[in-house]
Amino acid sequence: MTTTQELTEGLGDLPYNVFAKACPSRGTLEHVMGRWGGLTLGALYEGSLRFNELRRRVDGVSEKMLSQTLHALERDGLVHREAQPTNPPRVDYELTPLGRHVAERLLALIHFVEGSMDEVLAARERYDAARA
Repeated sequence: MTTTQELTEGLGDLPYNVFAKACPSRGTLEHVMGRWGGLTLGALYEGSLRFNELRRRVDGVSEKMLSQTLHALERDGLVHREAQPTNPPRVDYELTPLGRHVAERLLALIHFVEGSMDEVLAARERYDAARA
């Protein structure tokens, strides 16, 4: 089994440690790995989207949650918001270069999970059967 220390060897002495309670990287990790953050980043990897396009793409997210998610990701420097002074106003969202790097890694995990779902569903069935 690989330990966290083994996984992080070679990264040098980073000034942040997500496992430390007060580390600011925890907040960003929560924004990225939260229910809507990862899906939002993954959807924006395909290209710039308007708010309602993004809301349709991320099926199930409420307007309020998507707005909060986008604000958090924008504050973290992962999403860029472009407001155009048209009538009606047009607002587009796209990934920053940092956001693209994060989304690439998230999409690799998403694709791995999607590709492993037969195993996951079988494990769930075994688990549920053993507890019935």
